[in-house]
Amino acid sequence: MSSGRSSRSRAAVGAPIGSTVVANGEEAIQLGDKLKVFKTEGFDPDGYILSKCQTMNEKEIRHLCSYLQDLKKASAEEMRRSVYANYAAFIRTSKEISDLEGELLSIRNLLSTQAALIHGLAEGVNVDSLSNGSEGSMHHDTDDVEDKELSEIQKWCMEFPDLLDVLLAERRVAEALSALDEGDQVADEAEERHTLNAAELSALRTAIMHYRQKLADQLAEAACQPSTCGVELRAAAFALKRLGDAPRAHSLLLSAHYQKYQSSMQNIRPSNTSYGGAYTAALSQIVFSAISQAARDSQAVFVEETTYASELMVWSIDQTEKFARLVKRNALASSAAAGGLRAAAECVQIALGHCSLLEEQGLTLCPVILKLFMPSVEQALDANLKRIEESTAALAAADDWVLTYAPACTRASGRASNVPLSSGIAYQPKLSSSAHRFNTMVQDFFEDVGPLVTMQLGGRTLDGLFQVFKSYVNLLINALPGSMEDEENLEGSGNKIVRMAETEDQQIALLANASLLADELLPRAAMKLAPMYQVTNKDDTRKRVSDRQNRLPEQREWKRKLQRSVDGLRDIFCRQHALDLIFTEDGDSNLSADMYIDMDGNMSEPEWAPSLIFQALFAKLNKMAGIAADMFVGRERFATLLFMRLTETVIIWLSEDQSFWEDIEDGSRSLGPLGLKQFYLDMEFVIQFSSQGRYLSRHLNQVIKEIIERAISATGMDPDSVLPDDEWFADVSQETISRLSGKGKAANGERDLNSPTASVSAQSMSSVRSHGST
Repeated sequence: MSSGRSSRSRAAVGAPIGSTVVANGEEAIQLGDKLKVFKTEGFDPDGYILSKCQTMNEKEIRHLCSYLQDLKKASAEEMRRSVYANYAAFIRTSKEISDLEGELLSIRNLLSTQAALIHGLAEGVNVDSLSNGSEGSMHHDTDDVEDKELSEIQKWCMEFPDLLDVLLAERRVAEALSALDEGDQVADEAEERHTLNAAELSALRTAIMHYRQKLADQLAEAACQPSTCGVELRAAAFALKRLGDAPRAHSLLLSAHYQKYQSSMQNIRPSNTSYGGAYTAALSQIVFSAISQAARDSQAVFVEETTYASELMVWSIDQTEKFARLVKRNALASSAAAGGLRAAAECVQIALGHCSLLEEQGLTLCPVILKLFMPSVEQALDANLKRIEESTAALAAADDWVLTYAPACTRASGRASNVPLSSGIAYQPKLSSSAHRFNTMVQDFFEDVGPLVTMQLGGRTLDGLFQVFKSYVNLLINALPGSMEDEENLEGSGNKIVRMAETEDQQIALLANASLLADELLPRAAMKLAPMYQVTNKDDTRKRVSDRQNRLPEQREWKRKLQRSVDGLRDIFCRQHALDLIFTEDGDSNLSADMYIDMDGNMSEPEWAPSLIFQALFAKLNKMAGIAADMFVGRERFATLLFMRLTETVIIWLSEDQSFWEDIEDGSRSLGPLGLKQFYLDMEFVIQFSSQGRYLSRHLNQVIKEIIERAISATGMDPDSVLPDDEWFADVSQETISRLSGKGKAANGERDLNSPTASVSAQSMSSVRSHGST
């Protein structure tokens, strides 16, 4: 069975694995070589796939399956677009061919009539000559028999018009059709047996054509009557088809359904209110019921004739477009302009629900609805997002940046504003007033955007909400003191006024707002976009499970984007606090090379303790830890990352300060043993308190190691000869930590051995000294 598969199917299996793109002649040759395996008679697709997948892990196989699903969807969408792009031309050509066939049939009948007339005239002349020369008693009996036979046919021909007049007057369509079929049969036999002369045969055929046309007109007139029921309409269309006028029959069938639903629509008036769901539901019921009935009638009368199925599809699309224009003008436009996303989405959902029912009849109209309604829904979506942004910005101008629990309130519809009822009161977020407003509006927003998933607007919704969140983060950045100089670099900050966060409590509250929204509240709300509701059948269940699996990676990436925005706020916070530590209000530096170089000029040895700037750094981190303990309950990891980033900012600034290292390495005065000892003590102090606070990152540890090596190299001294052992540095650091934190000194200077970075820091300091001594 595998050898019987087409090369096209084989290529489709191999394409995603090979992922070869043919761009020029050389690559085409390479592609041809790679495809040889698919062209062999004994090619086994299953075995080939198995051989390729054996080297792939589960993640790669899942990625391949996801890629194939996306490729299948893209292929189906491209095929649908191609079909719709050429559909009108195809229908127009088919109709022209059908009309041409009808004209050819008319020409054939006309030629047949003319040929019969000419043949009859010639035969009449021949009969007259024979009758003049054929006198004898031996032909007398034969002539009597022929005269008798001709008189019977002539009598039937004379009664034929009267019979049809009666049948048509009494609207006995079936009997009229049978009589016309009988007339065609009699005319054909008379022409074959020469039982009628040319004039009589021509008159008979003319009568048949006349009554066919008269019956067709009568049927067309009946089909157009509003009182004609469905059975009568189908019978009229079928009769017209039997009369040989199938194109007219199908057009009349569709026209009759159009007139009926247009008449029914006269009683529907759009509501004066902004809600258009009732109007859309009533209009949708009428229009799509008419389309459904027209499809059933068309399929019943024209069973296997694809030309009329295509004409039905074009007609259905045309009626759907007219319906969409009515809904947009009378309901959707006002809802979209007012930002009524719920009303706009409900209008679209109603129409899509009726369209989906027609798919069982082979009518795919949902893409038409989506194409026509999408701009209005996008307008409503953008208006909602804009309202969230403006409302939040208005509250941020007066926000005191104090975290509180949300007030117990529900939205107008009666739905809870935050967590589901199942969670009870176990979890309530603490946010400032503007963040509470942002969260509440987003929760309400996601209650309204559920139908947008079926409209393929889930991605646009997430992107729009990300931009709104990014704008809010920019407001939080503007609330940081000293951030005004960076305002022009912030997208969407504009001229919005925001209340400054003066204290460290308020500034950390800014981070708490952003982190809680990005890490928990917004992703939880966005889960409502997952298509896991309104399951109706097994096929729908499988489709929604597949859509949900495809949606989850998209939402994970969206959450990472939110977190990157919060990282930007955190980095600016850390940079400003680092600069406050490094520089005085007058612009002088608290961390210069002179503070280390000048130590060797003093006659007496100083009292050893970490430099004031690093003590201030520890004190600031210690104070922030107390604040964060209350603000980041259950989210200690974010606080740890904040302290880690602030410490890294100070140390990285030191490692990249060119003037500092120029003075150390190339200055007129070199770094002496006491200065090196102080520098080493400062770095050990940073490692000690970072390790105990569990925010000593490997990156920070590596940077400290590198700058110590650089300082030792600048002195050219043997560190073992001028520096005490590591225990001395650890003891001095622990004494300072205990003094600044208000705690007693640990026994024997004991460090936090449970810290995951304590052993790493000890090993790194030892390795630095070993490296410096070699």
